[in-house]
Amino acid sequence: MQATGNTMLITGAGSGIGRALARRFHDQGNTVVVTGRRLQPLHDTIDGRARMHAFALDIDDPAAIAAFVPQVLAAHPDLNVLVNNAGIMRYDDLASGGDLHDAEAQVVTNLLGPIRLTNALVGHLRARPDAAIVNVSSGLAFVPRADAAVYSATKAAVHVYTQGLRHQLAGRVRVIELVPPAIQTELTPGQSTREGYLPLDAYIDEVMTLFAAPVPDEIVVARARVQRLAEREGRFDEVFDRINAAAAAQPR
Repeated sequence: MQATGNTMLITGAGSGIGRALARRFHDQGNTVVVTGRRLQPLHDTIDGRARMHAFALDIDDPAAIAAFVPQVLAAHPDLNVLVNNAGIMRYDDLASGGDLHDAEAQVVTNLLGPIRLTNALVGHLRARPDAAIVNVSSGLAFVPRADAAVYSATKAAVHVYTQGLRHQLAGRVRVIELVPPAIQTELTPGQSTREGYLPLDAYIDEVMTLFAAPVPDEIVVARARVQRLAEREGRFDEVFDRINAAAAAQPR
């Protein structure tokens, strides 16, 4: 994936990792299209920058995706990079047998949304030079939080989907997985200032260094490696227990 001269589409760019990536990639000389459910946060992301463009998109809605894709390609026919970043996280009470609304919402946003948008754009991307798809998973894809089991499961599914996509598009579209650890963002209440979580700017600094050529198939910062490598190193149970002990001590 080239560092500059791309036309990039980044979902979920109204805050957090999506906003930070959009600005950093723009700083490197890329044209960046940002999407999200609401336009005002996207306008805050752009903040008067030339070559940044905002489109409202509800990633949960198949009809909205179908309408959006021809619109964005008409405006930006050089689009060659898709970053599937949009995601939500909810805590689970699996023992209660309660309402599945939050579980279903996470599956739709975190998994079906990227699959649907990729499916709608893959034909275009296959025809573009230097095309790439970046899927954002999580360290929790490899060692889950028990109180965020559905979120962790959706990110594990994103990892597997990304592997299959990479294999099928080999030689035509570069497929990269971004594996964040726990980051200080607004993903869950109180997370943006939570002690022990990696500050967003520090995370993005490390990510952009790893995005420098040659770009690996997986962008795994140092803080995320313990989860990514836990099973391979025979430490899964140890890391699982440590993560979930820390999670149990966090306020909700």
